[in-house]
Amino acid sequence: MGFFKKKKPEQPQSQPEPQQRPQQEDPAEQMDPSIRPGGVFLVQLLMKEKCEAPGVERMAEVLSRHIGRVEAAEPSGKVSDTMPDIALFAALDHLGHFSDGKRLPVQVSVMPCETFHPEKIDEMRRSQMWDCLQDRDRILSECKYCVFANDILCGALPPLERADFDMDFLEALLELYPTCEAVYFLNSGKLMRADAIRGQAIEGPDRFIRFAVNVRFFNISGTNDHVVDTLGLSLLYVEDLQYHFHDMDPNWVVNHAYNMASYILANDRPIKDGETIDGVTDGRFDQSLQWQCHFEDAMVQPKRPVLDVHMNEYAAGDR
Repeated sequence: MGFFKKKKPEQPQSQPEPQQRPQQEDPAEQMDPSIRPGGVFLVQLLMKEKCEAPGVERMAEVLSRHIGRVEAAEPSGKVSDTMPDIALFAALDHLGHFSDGKRLPVQVSVMPCETFHPEKIDEMRRSQMWDCLQDRDRILSECKYCVFANDILCGALPPLERADFDMDFLEALLELYPTCEAVYFLNSGKLMRADAIRGQAIEGPDRFIRFAVNVRFFNISGTNDHVVDTLGLSLLYVEDLQYHFHDMDPNWVVNHAYNMASYILANDRPIKDGETIDGVTDGRFDQSLQWQCHFEDAMVQPKRPVLDVHMNEYAAGDR
């Protein structure tokens, strides 16, 4: 659809190993682990009642239908002295590419059902749960228990493969835990009703963008300025997006952010500093209007590098 306009033809490049792909000037180790490039995909399945974990055979059967062949692995230890071991599975059809040349299966981990602690979710995160804002307080108050799940070593997968893998893993979890009321994505702060995920027919990279990436909206106090940004793209070695603007319908900007994120992921081509992209006129993409992108520090926490989209006459602040 002519979404991107390059300044000059780009020379073909080989896909770098995920571990070798530069992301920001500051060491990744100094970042919040939940947004570290190539970090761990983290979700909590929220329940009203405590549930028993499915048996290993049942988990293996469901997982294999969603993520391919699996093999139960021996956990390194117990969650605690009073809780049983976590369920750990190697995904034999998904081999991570490591910088030392090794190729090893990635893994998934599922914890036993335990008490959910909504008080650990701060007000800022609560304010950005746009996908179920009306149900947010009810969900967080009624759901007393949760099942914590995550992937392991998946930062070594190519971005597109990982996006599909994590969403296939999520669908398997929702099949394994039918009493799940909602899913809390710890990487992005997104809260979604489980039925909204189960009932979707989204395919390909858009699943990851729709479910795992949060497009946030903030008003700048004392001004008419707004900020729209994304949270969750860094898992796939893609910088989050940021828009600092005024005098444009924020819904248009949110839509632009979701579409831009989907385009980047589907084409597996991060935007370079100084590149331009199609802007928006009357809520529609406009190829005649080009917005330039530059890497900057995020205006809104968490601290991280972002790709700032300069919206020409709608841009706010100094750059």
